[in-house]
Amino acid sequence: MSWLRDSLREFFRKGDLVLLSLCVAASAYGLVLIYSATRYLESNRNVIVQSVAIVLGILVYIALSSVDFELLTEKSWKLLLAFNVVFNLLTLTPLGLERNGNRSWLGVEGFPVNIQPAEITKLSFVLLLAWQCIKLRDRGISRPSSLFQLAGHTVLLCGIITVASGDFGMAFTYLFIFVIMAWSAGVQKRWFLLAAVLVVAAILLIWPHVSDDYRMARFTVVVDHLTGNTETLYEQTQGVGYQQTRSLLAIGSGGLFGMGYLQGVQTQSSSTVSLIARETDSIFAVCGEELGLVGCTLVLLLLAAIILRCIWVSRRARSPQSALIAMGFAGMLLVQTAVNVGMCLYLFPIIGLTLPFFSYGGSSIVTMFAAMGIVSSIKTRSLPSWLRDRSRI
Repeated sequence: MSWLRDSLREFFRKGDLVLLSLCVAASAYGLVLIYSATRYLESNRNVIVQSVAIVLGILVYIALSSVDFELLTEKSWKLLLAFNVVFNLLTLTPLGLERNGNRSWLGVEGFPVNIQPAEITKLSFVLLLAWQCIKLRDRGISRPSSLFQLAGHTVLLCGIITVASGDFGMAFTYLFIFVIMAWSAGVQKRWFLLAAVLVVAAILLIWPHVSDDYRMARFTVVVDHLTGNTETLYEQTQGVGYQQTRSLLAIGSGGLFGMGYLQGVQTQSSSTVSLIARETDSIFAVCGEELGLVGCTLVLLLLAAIILRCIWVSRRARSPQSALIAMGFAGMLLVQTAVNVGMCLYLFPIIGLTLPFFSYGGSSIVTMFAAMGIVSSIKTRSLPSWLRDRSRI
């Protein structure tokens, strides 16, 4: 067991203990909210599963802090790419499970929890994209051929996730990670402007043909809500926008300090007039109702601290590739936080993205700790201050 003691000693000497402390604090806070959100079920299963996932996540964090992911990606990029494709396609097999219209999970007989492949492959996607950016940078990352390869990699995985599971929210996360990493890698700004124009044009062209689709209705109801369109008031409050209406009411009713822990009207209700997906999509609304603005601010401060820590590590990374990896995970946290909070505030359509470290989900919490473990491994190999300063000359 000497190797284990040596590994732990090395982790506590070089690992990112600040980042780990922030992650544990956020997940512990989330566990408190999950207990309240699932109390009406009169079962502690969700709390137990989340607790086990947090402990497992901490162990994964410590283990990954000692891995050289640049070397791993260089040696195994083909295997990682194949894993991303095959693992997500497994949702099309009999192992795939459907929930709320998305076939995003795998259920293995005898295994106590379900697995969400797209959550796990975010890790290898970021590693591969960072490696690809560095390889293409030597020949000019803003050249059309280089951009085609980067975008092709991203579109391939987003397409597989969308077709195999119908999870547009997860595909959106991958797309945002690509944008953040491409921007950080030095892709010229004109390409982002061109892409934005093409996206807007595509939306305008296809909108008349898909506006009646249920998924598209999630977008239109948000637009109608923000613009004050009273013609669709029923859909905004009782139809497609029902979940967001309940979330907004819960947050608004909490005021500054909330109704009190375990005292939320909607959070503790088991009737039809209650929060939907309160332990996952609407966990921020649970916090707003019971702990008020103060509790919500603490949630956002913890997540902001984790994101800023990732950026801090990126700035001190030993290589551009490591810096891109850390920025990719910062982007992942940023988009999931912004979208989840936006959903609860009726500013963004429901696309099923969880709030990092706070929402219930074994795959999600372990993946988040694993991602931060990779960031910790970058920190352990960061350049010393004197060399970092010279490298900027």
